Amino acid sequence: MSDKKAPVETGRTGEVSQPRSDNSAIEAFVRQAKALATPTKGQGRLILALDATMSRQPTWDLACEIQAEMFDAVGKAGALNVQLVYYRGFGECAASRFVADTGALKRLMTRIDCRGGRTQIGKVLSHALKENARGKVNALVFIGDAMEENVDELADRAGELGLKGVPVFVFQEGSDPSVASAFREIARLSRGAWFRFDRRSADTLSKLLGAVAVYAAGGMAALEARGRPEDRLMIEHLSRGK
Repeated sequence: MSDKKAPVETGRTGEVSQPRSDNSAIEAFVRQAKALATPTKGQGRLILALDATMSRQPTWDLACEIQAEMFDAVGKAGALNVQLVYYRGFGECAASRFVADTGALKRLMTRIDCRGGRTQIGKVLSHALKENARGKVNALVFIGDAMEENVDELADRAGELGLKGVPVFVFQEGSDPSVASAFREIARLSRGAWFRFDRRSADTLSKLLGAVAVYAAGGMAALEARGRPEDRLMIEHLSRGK
């Protein structure tokens, strides 16, 4: 693999192999999730959703390594609580409780392996709506490379999230144009942002995730106060959605 960092294309619109899931793995994930403390009221809440179908294992491993940037980036902007959501296998879509530190999130992520299956982005968006009804969700991050669902249904749910003030930040791996079109629309309707990346751009992806975390913890004011290039890029995308 080349050490040269590939550019990340942005748009505001930014730019395995088991047919069924292992019940014991699901139960272990749920037990560990429930053992974690619930977040303190008033803290920023971010949902980190990942496609965990078979082709995603290298990117899942990458996300495990760079998710710490989200917590590190927040700093004085406030506190951050992150909920892990993933889908894989035959209809499996699971969510953890919100966790408040990188160690807890990484422990959850390292217990999950990727398995074959179709995309379930609609379930992710619906979950975000339900979670927001229970308590304000400040941002939803989705990382994936495929879309095998009815785009109109996804657009409807993305629009609902936009109306409720839950922007979706979509990070697309790869360059499939039909996937890009759907992901851009989800970002546009939710008033979030779309970004394209590959595994050579891990550093840029890490910084952008950090900017989303800063936004989730402290809003636009926190991004303006920190003022890094990735923060200014995020402000630009978010301002277009107003």
